[in-house]
Amino acid sequence: MNNEKKVGKNKLSQFLFHQGTYYRAYEYMGVHKTPRGYVFRVWAPNAADLSLVSDFTGWDEGRKMKKITSEGIWECRIEADNLEGMKYKYKISGKNGTHLKADPYATSSETLQRTASIVHTNTSYKWTDKVWLQERKKIASGKNFYEAPMNIYEVHLASWQTQDGRTNKYGDAYLNYREIANRLVPYVKQMGYTHVELLPITEYPFDGSWGYQACSYFAPTSRFGTPEDFQYFVNKLHSNGIGLILDWVPAHFPKDEHGLFEFDGDCLYEYQGWDRKEHTEWGTRCFDVARNEVQCFLISSAMYWFDVFHIDGLRVDAVASMLYLDYARKPGEWIPNRFGGNENLESVAFLQKLNTVIFGSYPDVLMIAEESTAWPRVTGPAHEGGLGFNFKWNMGWANDMYDYVATDPYFRKYHHTKLTFSMCYAYSENYILPVSHDEVVHGKKSLLDKMFGDYEQKFAGDRIFMMYQMTHPGKKLTFMGCEYGQFREWDYENQLEWFMLDYDKHAALKKYVEKLNNLYLCRTELWQNDTSWDGFEWIFADRNEDNLIAFKRRDRKGRELIIVINFSACERNNYLIPVTAGFTYNKLIDTDRQDFGGTGKLKKRVYRTEKNKYDKKDKADYISLDLPPLCGIILEAKPQGESKTK
Repeated sequence: MNNEKKVGKNKLSQFLFHQGTYYRAYEYMGVHKTPRGYVFRVWAPNAADLSLVSDFTGWDEGRKMKKITSEGIWECRIEADNLEGMKYKYKISGKNGTHLKADPYATSSETLQRTASIVHTNTSYKWTDKVWLQERKKIASGKNFYEAPMNIYEVHLASWQTQDGRTNKYGDAYLNYREIANRLVPYVKQMGYTHVELLPITEYPFDGSWGYQACSYFAPTSRFGTPEDFQYFVNKLHSNGIGLILDWVPAHFPKDEHGLFEFDGDCLYEYQGWDRKEHTEWGTRCFDVARNEVQCFLISSAMYWFDVFHIDGLRVDAVASMLYLDYARKPGEWIPNRFGGNENLESVAFLQKLNTVIFGSYPDVLMIAEESTAWPRVTGPAHEGGLGFNFKWNMGWANDMYDYVATDPYFRKYHHTKLTFSMCYAYSENYILPVSHDEVVHGKKSLLDKMFGDYEQKFAGDRIFMMYQMTHPGKKLTFMGCEYGQFREWDYENQLEWFMLDYDKHAALKKYVEKLNNLYLCRTELWQNDTSWDGFEWIFADRNEDNLIAFKRRDRKGRELIIVINFSACERNNYLIPVTAGFTYNKLIDTDRQDFGGTGKLKKRVYRTEKNKYDKKDKADYISLDLPPLCGIILEAKPQGESKTK
């Protein structure tokens, strides 16, 4: 490229960046290799003076940078053959003094107590995931995400497993991305999960934030290795038919001195107004998503993970905190919008823009909102006034269920609507049913320990909870450790308590979850009609006195499963379930099997229709079930004469 073309391209990049439409700004900002060396660019419009300080320029005065746009892009060129792996920062002087800042566009960074950016321009990883990407595109065509199985395993990389089970308190027990991949992939595949979702891995300085207070939005944390190591991690998942979703945090950032906080001596990445600047409950600053250059920064970050790391989706954290001006604020602590409401109109526009841009380049990926309120049309198309996500976490279902399963079965009849209310709005959005990290920490108890009752009852309650999650309309997400029933709450400094699998009940629960997950994957009735009443029908929604629910799930061909779950601590013998005449009903799975940790009382495998012997006037067809306490069963409807399950 000749000099004239280079100048023209640079001018265009600058124009688009300041206009707010440069959606791959990482191609221009940050550090880049050139024929003569390296070029460094940073946005700091309020800076009075700016220098590049580094291993290669010295850490005191460094090399002066030149302001190349009136809107605040600074540049420095270094003639050098190889600066890869060397550390650098920007020394910025502004009205709040002089501070050393990490590069917002750095693609590699130091971690923990070390905060420098690292020169990394080599992206030559050889991918072998072409088959996966083709299949992803095939699934997404025609919006078939909604008609495909999705069962997500949520993972915190630092505590899933560690070196020899050691604590991560001192940062020396992390496994490498490659080591984790080689352990995690076969486990996830065996257990029947379709996707892995990682808590944030955008570089963060403090382990205790779990990654939710990020300082570098383009760098995978170096706790677990290099960017190439992370590419290996993604490629390994894809090569085994497993998708990857990343947790991503555009709502706020921490006030670490080296980070985005008052970057050039004044509020830059954060809002300037006192009413929007800060999340006081989190001690963080809120991104000013109305500012053009901040929009470019965040949208480019999202795009970067799809472009460079081939990820399959983003779970966007804390969307509710972006949408409401009065989120976690008392009266007098916020200013209404121009219409007098509490909606953050700039955030609405930003989220619509974000999703429109992402789907414009990648129509085959997932954009998932963690949105905890009743904001309408979160998964509605942006051009029709929705926010433009394709999925939303159903936190209402999760909270209702946690309350219900913690209740003494004797009193559950008074809380029966917590079981059934979710179906009143199940098709208002495209939902994922989450059992997430947030619900197994900070005194909320592990999933197993949330269950009411003694040791045996907790396991039985856990099994029926999971059966309801897996058969209820919506996609699924479960946090690591729930699959085998860790009793202790999640602890980010220590690996999961894998030794619990030495105990029979925990090993049996893991076997049950594996069977249930794999049953879900192969049964079209459980996911093909996930967004329509065509795929669901109540049999019993109002048996509150019995603590029992029964319903049907159907696929597009009309094949149906019957699910019956007894949430009572009492047996339900000779319980009549109305069914369609001319079918037999084969048991696919029940939660009370001995090898799952139950009593093994449900010996019967095939149920034939019969008449109501207690009411001769009743001409309907039934099957009769003997359900042990806290037991669920899934039955397959087969035309009479067919007895084998598929």
